[in-house]
Amino acid sequence: MKKQFDLGYYLSEGFHSIFTHGLMSFAAVFMIVACLLIMGSFSLVALNLENKLGDLERDNEFLAFVDESYSREQALALQSQLEALPNVASVSFTTKEEAKANYADQFAGDKNAGLYADLPDEVFRDRYSVHMTDISRIQETMDGVSAVPGIVNLQAAPEVAQGFVMVRNVATGVALILIALLLLISLFIIYNTIKLGTFTRREEIAIMKMCGATNGFVRGPFIFEGMILGLAGAVCAFFLQWGIYTLIAQAISTGQTIQLLTIIPFQSIALRVLGIFSVTGLVVGTGGSVLAIRKFLQV
Repeated sequence: MKKQFDLGYYLSEGFHSIFTHGLMSFAAVFMIVACLLIMGSFSLVALNLENKLGDLERDNEFLAFVDESYSREQALALQSQLEALPNVASVSFTTKEEAKANYADQFAGDKNAGLYADLPDEVFRDRYSVHMTDISRIQETMDGVSAVPGIVNLQAAPEVAQGFVMVRNVATGVALILIALLLLISLFIIYNTIKLGTFTRREEIAIMKMCGATNGFVRGPFIFEGMILGLAGAVCAFFLQWGIYTLIAQAISTGQTIQLLTIIPFQSIALRVLGIFSVTGLVVGTGGSVLAIRKFLQV
């Protein structure tokens, strides 16, 4: 009873089996949706934190002040030493006169702006703005810069950068653990759903095998059933994730206490999320089906 590949037959049998086991099929789709939502939410948190860290790495800098006893030439000579330090992406030199002008501009709208403009140059110091390659190594970089002869003081906020790094690492770690656990749970649900279908049709499968049906022909409808369940769960999870993400992004954008966060627009990552959800759903559905039907093919 050999039969060539028939997509229509496999799809019709797959859909028929889904509706035959309506409650189990619904439970499988529900579990896939729940697992993908949890997995996707933690992954998106980690992605946004990674994006924020990238912004900090591009925009954040700390200041290294030069010993005021150094001449201008001696101060400029420090640049090559600072650039040679590990994790230093670039450095830019600001003279004390430029620092004074920048300080005055910063308070240009203040009623006491004239007081800042009248400050002598000696109040300020020549300084370097230090940009880093990896912001998670900010303390190491600060230690290296402060060890350079001629650098007498630093102005930085390592706690902010390290806080983002810690939260990012925790979110990434939790996301990876949840992905592994939830994939196993989804695989188990799909496995039991398909196994129920194969158990009720075990005699039919045995007869088909004895009549010469190939394993691929017998396995096909059950694999398509798992694929359909996986894709259905992935599509539902995608639109739910979109709605939840949009609501959270709006709450953050209008909040007064969390303006520090910048949320990536979902539209810019929608195709990536849909692709990951679809592939995950297909893998879980197909894997569960293959595992469930394997022993029923041994006739």
